[in-house]
This record gives sequence, C-alpha cells and structure tokens, in this order.
Amino acid sequence: MQPFTRITSRVVALPIDNIDTDQIIPARFLKTISKEGLGQHLFADWRYNPDGSPKPDFPINQPGAREARILLVGDNFGCGSSREHAPWALIDFGFRAIISTSFADIFRNNALKNGLLPVVVDIDTHRQLFEMAEADPSTVLTIDLAEQSLILPNGKQVYFPIDTFNKKCLLEGIDQLGYLLKQEPLIQAYEALHPARVSTRIMEE
Repeated sequence: MQPFTRITSRVVALPIDNIDTDQIIPARFLKTISKEGLGQHLFADWRYNPDGSPKPDFPINQPGAREARILLVGDNFGCGSSREHAPWALIDFGFRAIISTSFADIFRNNALKNGLLPVVVDIDTHRQLFEMAEADPSTVLTIDLAEQSLILPNGKQVYFPIDTFNKKCLLEGIDQLGYLLKQEPLIQAYEALHPARVSTRIMEE
C-alpha cells in the first residue's frame, strides 16, 4: 500500500446521493479475489452502453479523468453491501481520495484499510466544490493528510476528521496487519519478560 501524504489532483464530480456498492462495482464482477483489473468495471452499469462502448458524457469517461486522484460524490456514499471490491475498484481506477458529506460505515472502514481516504466535508463546502467542478471540470484540489486539510483553488483550507490509528496507517502505507508486524520487537520483548508466569498458569489449569 502506498503511503498517503499529500496529493494535488484534478477532481472528478459525480453529483449523485446514496451511491451503493452495487453501482460502484456490480455483483457480476465479484468472482475474482484479485484487486487488479477491477477499475475497468467501476460504475459499469452507468459507464457503458449495452454494447459495451463507453458513454462519453459519464464523468469518469471524460478526457483527463484517468489522471484524477480525487472523486467528489453525493451524500451517503458506499451504502448497500459490505463488498471490499468497491474500494478495490476505485483504487484500481486511480482514485486515492473521495469527498462527500457522509459515507456508509462499512465502506468507510474498507476504504481506510485499503489506502483510500474518505474525506468528510460540511454541506456548504460540498456544494461549493460541485459548483467549482461544474464551472471548471479541470478544477484541482489538494488534500494534506498530515494536516487533515482540503485546500481549495482559492487557498481556503477545510479541515476533515480522521482517527489517529487510520491516519497513522495511511501516512505510513501500512494496513492493520502491517501495523501489528511493526510492533513485533515490542511484542517479543514483552513475551521475554513473562514466560515463567504464563507457563505456570497453563500448568495449573
């Protein structure tokens, strides 16, 4: 997992509320356990015509969208099923952060575990971002995770919440297992101090 520190990128705007995980990655594409290649199926039912050709007016099909690292979406993003393939597809397409007013809890947790940053902003900022993106599709935003700030083109900074543990993991580019493995020296040191007590308890039981 790549460390997430600070990104400056064009934003892709998808002004739809309650986008569920079946729209993010339809169930027919869940047969794989690999993360690779899922990006081509991202928003498949909205993105492609029945013959498989891309719809030119869909946001992530438009010129420059493949270089975007930030997705701006409506409220309650990621509701529905708990499929981890949803953040996999978003990351495989190229996104590193998603901005909304709220995220479904399971999707948010899955996203954080896979290196995708969910950024929660207030309603006024949310509206302003969509207005900027509509006026200028090449709008560029900066997200600074260390400062927990979203920086708008006019220099305005909007701060977003994230818990300390997930922030640390993202900054270091590790998941929960990676965090535990980094604690191995401390774990071994602790175990070295307590072998007699542990073995005695086991024998008594």
